[in-house]
Amino acid sequence: MIEAREVTRVAGRERIVDRVTLGAARGEVLALVGPNGAGKSTLLRMLAGDLAPTSGRIWMSGRLLTTIPRVERARVRAVLPQHSDLAVPLSCFDVVLVGRAPHVVVRETARDRAIVAQAMRATETSAVRERDYTSLSGGERQRVHAARALAQIWGSAETLLLLDEPTSSLDLSHQHALLDHVRRLAQAGGTVVCVLHDLNLAAQYADRVAVMHRGRLEAVGPPREILTAERLADVFAVDARVVVDAELGCPVIVSRGRVARRSPREQCDEERSGEAS
Repeated sequence: MIEAREVTRVAGRERIVDRVTLGAARGEVLALVGPNGAGKSTLLRMLAGDLAPTSGRIWMSGRLLTTIPRVERARVRAVLPQHSDLAVPLSCFDVVLVGRAPHVVVRETARDRAIVAQAMRATETSAVRERDYTSLSGGERQRVHAARALAQIWGSAETLLLLDEPTSSLDLSHQHALLDHVRRLAQAGGTVVCVLHDLNLAAQYADRVAVMHRGRLEAVGPPREILTAERLADVFAVDARVVVDAELGCPVIVSRGRVARRSPREQCDEERSGEAS
């Protein structure tokens, strides 16, 4: 469905994303994880077509992303950014209805409004449909924007949902509710790429996890293979114990604190000491 081939994004002298090749197929939830500044959000924005790679290409449904007209792309691809600022005092229903814009020819139809109602039920925002969006809490706003993204692609034969930290403002119950819906969307044939900081949520809901570090793709594969104690120490600088949940079958990470990172010189001295012995 979506594939990045050798994509690089340069800002000034820094390679924010460095020669990453990564794809997500239909029916799959792919989680992008990594420390702050690893390039996750930048890669997601390139997959969305909102940011052009400095080099490399993005393909969607077998077509070069830049050759797909924006409206055509928007009918099957929705993005939930990390921050969705909206200062206009619209009702929450109207905010979600904005998601149907790529499908509207003259004005929204009864079907569009029915889809908005379904998306709001899925995100448990029906109770605030008539509320002024600007009066909501951060978590409520996040759920309204999740409904908008879902409404945008609702009912399309082939769908791509791109999420950047969608659970950051949500309480525990709504985190699981949203990701459970995302999981079911993928099971129905959609494609989901999701940036997550919570590794346990990534382990529970993703089919594959892609670990990014310093702009590069460190590893990609099933959570049980990728989220190891050794990798967590190396990439995230944490001392962690990884166990497998007997019921869910996914890894559970118990962080026991931060590990000190060694400087390149210290690593070199240690290697020389080992060779001498």
